[in-house]
Amino acid sequence: MLNTRTPSARSARGDAALWTVLAAATGYGFRDAGSASLTLDLVLPLAVLAVAVPWSRRRPGAAVALVNGLCVMGLADASTPGNAHVLSLAALSCLLGARVAEARRPLLVLAGCAAVDLATCAVLRAQPVWWFYALTVLPAALLLPWLAGRHWRGRRQLVREGWRLARGLEERQHLVAERARLTERAEIAADMHDSLGHALSLVALRAGALELSPDLTDRDRADLADLRGTIADAVEQVRETVAVLQDPPDRDTGAGLPVNDTVEDLLSRAVASGVPVRWERRGASPPLSCLVERGMYRVVQEALTNATKHAPDCSISVRITHEPDRTRVSVVNAVPSAGGPAHAGAGPASGVGRGLIGLQERVTVLGGSLRTGSGSGGFHVTAVLPHRATTAARCGTPAPGPVTAPGRPAGILGPASPSGTARRPDPGMASDPIGAMDPETALGEILPESAERLASVRSDARRRSALALVAPVVAAVFFVPSAVYLAWQLTTSVLPPSRFDELTTGRPRTELAPLLPARAYPYPSGHARSAPRPPGARCEFYRSGRDLLHEVDLYRLCWSGDTLLTKDTVPAGRP
Repeated sequence: MLNTRTPSARSARGDAALWTVLAAATGYGFRDAGSASLTLDLVLPLAVLAVAVPWSRRRPGAAVALVNGLCVMGLADASTPGNAHVLSLAALSCLLGARVAEARRPLLVLAGCAAVDLATCAVLRAQPVWWFYALTVLPAALLLPWLAGRHWRGRRQLVREGWRLARGLEERQHLVAERARLTERAEIAADMHDSLGHALSLVALRAGALELSPDLTDRDRADLADLRGTIADAVEQVRETVAVLQDPPDRDTGAGLPVNDTVEDLLSRAVASGVPVRWERRGASPPLSCLVERGMYRVVQEALTNATKHAPDCSISVRITHEPDRTRVSVVNAVPSAGGPAHAGAGPASGVGRGLIGLQERVTVLGGSLRTGSGSGGFHVTAVLPHRATTAARCGTPAPGPVTAPGRPAGILGPASPSGTARRPDPGMASDPIGAMDPETALGEILPESAERLASVRSDARRRSALALVAPVVAAVFFVPSAVYLAWQLTTSVLPPSRFDELTTGRPRTELAPLLPARAYPYPSGHARSAPRPPGARCEFYRSGRDLLHEVDLYRLCWSGDTLLTKDTVPAGRP
């Protein structure tokens, strides 16, 4: 419950602070106005702001429209169009850009507010200064803060996305390290199964042979039988430990502890232990990679282990054939006599069966193939290995396991190829693929979907920045001609006081034309138009000065046909 209340309380405090600032600006404008109405110019704006500020979180467009209504009240004022609500309009327009991601609806709101402002000036027949205010100040208060808010939103989104990606990358680094530890455990398990299991099997075989020695007493034979039983139990315990340490079958088994012994050393120890092994090597021995050498070693070692366990008294034939581009390893053990122990082929069916399964994985990772099964002459284990392994792991270096990214199957490191198959890492890659890459490469290789999102956010931020620069230029292209045309109208309708004094009533227009400006002033105020005039006369208005920022007195000339009837001065303020 505390977590749900905290953001709400923080939002309420922020809204209260914003309302206080805008209310202070409104109060200052009310005090500066002097004769303003307390209800219309202070109480009503404060109430509107009290509604608009909270709305800026849920309905920011409506909040902008409400405050724009306060600015429209200034356009209806005959004394001046400017008021302190422009600051409130700019603040809420900035919040509109910061809180709404899309651009279409906010732009419609801003365009609607500008249209209301111009329509108000047209309905009220406002003076040029009011038009200039509605064409420049109010659009600037709507558009520019909105662009600033969008830019602020884009920057915040970019920073949040960057930190989120950084956290994700750090988590995936931990996953890679954890996967490497799990792979190391699996390789330790495989080495225990291949090396320790093989050694224990040979010890059990030698103990069984010693039981048949005629020089031993019955007690010695009983001790040897207990020893052989203990060794058999130890082998089963090793297999159980391997079952706990091993990863699922889809793990990468191409790396592990380095093998120092050769196949010849392995076979020599087996012969010395009393295993009936015959072996031969055909073809010239090519230079093999250490992974292929290890694969050959493991194939022979596993086949001998299974043979000594399931068919201890049967002969074993080992043949290694080197071909131009591959090496074939064949191990055949004879089928035991009827009633004897099951041959090696029963291992996977009746026992745990993890040795041949692990061997199949190892050979497959190296790019080779393995076939096992009964045939002519006994049980066959045949492996075909390429001279150069295709595994991604380096020799003697534990390869980290796959990183599982969201929406991607386990076992794939890096992005998938267009055909849908996993792309293997670089064979020379270190055991820590993330630490070995620069951040951009790491994002592209390990987090492609997150990198795409980051690129999208960056692109949006660039577009917002470009819009923030281009929009004022476009606005200037639209507003500057209007401002120039308005200034031209104001300056070409000026009748200097000296020429006004030279005008004489009762004279025709043709005589007075050299003293008159090129055109009359088209935007007289309402009280100037409503001033009493001679019956049937047509009145024209002219400005008495060239000041564009303040109101000046107007000269009124009333004509009867082409004859000047009256001339008078209309003060700038109300009569």
